[in-house]
Amino acid sequence: MRKAVDPRTALSRIRDGSVVAVSGFNMIATPAYLLLKLYELYEETGRPRDLFLIAETCPGTPGKGLDAIGRRMLESGDSGFLRGVLIPYYGWVPTIAKLVEENLVEGYNWPIGVVSHWLREVAAGRPGLITRVGLSTMFDPRVDGGYLNQLARDRRTCRVELVSVAGGEALFYHCPKPTVALVRGTTADEEGNVSMEHEGAVLNVLSIVQAARSLPDRGFSVVQVKRVAGARSIRPREVHIPAPLVDYVVLAPETAEYHGQTDSALYDPTLSGEVAPPADARTSALPHGVRKVVARRVALEIVNLAADFGRPVLVNLGIGIPAEVASVLSEEGVEEFVYTTVESGLFGGVALTGPDFGASRGFFALVPMADMFSIYEGGVLDAASLGFMQVDSHGNVNPAFLPGRMPGAGGFPVIAFGAPNLYFAGEFTAGDKIIDVSGSRLRIVRDGEKVKFVRKVHKIVYSGHLGVMRGQRVLYITERAVFRLTRSGLELVEVAPGVDVEKDVLGRMEFEPRVSGEVREMDRRLFDEKPLGLREILVSSLRK
Repeated sequence: MRKAVDPRTALSRIRDGSVVAVSGFNMIATPAYLLLKLYELYEETGRPRDLFLIAETCPGTPGKGLDAIGRRMLESGDSGFLRGVLIPYYGWVPTIAKLVEENLVEGYNWPIGVVSHWLREVAAGRPGLITRVGLSTMFDPRVDGGYLNQLARDRRTCRVELVSVAGGEALFYHCPKPTVALVRGTTADEEGNVSMEHEGAVLNVLSIVQAARSLPDRGFSVVQVKRVAGARSIRPREVHIPAPLVDYVVLAPETAEYHGQTDSALYDPTLSGEVAPPADARTSALPHGVRKVVARRVALEIVNLAADFGRPVLVNLGIGIPAEVASVLSEEGVEEFVYTTVESGLFGGVALTGPDFGASRGFFALVPMADMFSIYEGGVLDAASLGFMQVDSHGNVNPAFLPGRMPGAGGFPVIAFGAPNLYFAGEFTAGDKIIDVSGSRLRIVRDGEKVKFVRKVHKIVYSGHLGVMRGQRVLYITERAVFRLTRSGLELVEVAPGVDVEKDVLGRMEFEPRVSGEVREMDRRLFDEKPLGLREILVSSLRK
């Protein structure tokens, strides 16, 4: 195999100060073996140092991949390996987040979809990405500019600029072009053609390689694989990275540390789409309670949308309670009317959660991640449901950021920007609480001490003002109240049966929303243990 080398031979070519682009969605297609061998080379020789790393999502999970490197950097007190990172989601690489928080390395945060499309622009020789995603949010230079620490603000290796395009405002995202690509596939043939048949998604692997090898500063690519095949024995349609784009191939041990399919799965053919899972491998029914009330209310919106359109709808369900909407749809028997998607590029199936997020068991189609984010940003999807940590009177949403907590925006900003019908879903308050859901009503025994509807969100990741200007239909759904976004900000439109509006809703907010002339009662069926009967509602509507 002409391009097969040991990791040291390939990685020794990386120069000090290089910009390195890395594939990976948690552990999906993360070249963990290459990353760890690169760091070991630095530990042994002191080279290469001062690397700037660009991740398409989050190349690792706690204790694995990039997080394992961050842990060793913190333990040694030596941060010379990295000068900076651009990572869309830091949540599963907490040691890298700590390096950023302590201002030891430059830290930048762009949405996953922005990085995905930026890689394609750079691969085509363009200077960066122009998009309206991020206007009036933490990515807008008039707000935070995507900077996560003072080192980033001082050096500005990656920048976001406000520009005028076609008579309107837009953002120009630009960052140094990568000259090294570290990516992962499954099989390489003797010429260097690479396939990805065992990977949980194809992500932006091809774009990363193209970006590194594009002009004006042509770089090189290193591909981690777990097996080798004879020359041209991979079917042409299964070749994901053609041999002319591959400079080096490194064979990695097939272990959870180096080449896990996901964080918890070494290899499962139902996660790579090679076989279909059994028909009864559905999401389990949610236990009756507050979270199920919220998930049901979102499911009701989605089913009503399908009824209005007279066809199945294409949706994205975010992490947290929105992900549990899939369980309600399954329980109600309406899955055939709702096509779900995962940011990594998958359609359908049962999405995994936690550090395995990004994979789906039994998906029916997959596309490169940048193409999935085109579907989101362009409003090709019909609806999305996303979680929230804070909401303010203008409808601005912060899904995850708090002082000392910076997981990154992930896929949230692009999905929230593009979805024409948007349902933010979460519990009304946070903290230790006791809420009884029974008898077709809701009773708050002890409320959570943390207010989530606040005067000012810590970081704006969704702009309510921009949503109104773009004509989005936005609801904020909780177990005790439903709000909608208007030109005047949040308006209370529904309240749960059994809830005291003044005490349990308005009295637990830091601002006063508009109150609809006729605040409706939330559907009492949401609070019963028996199914809502969504299939009957939908089928009946479609027959009309």
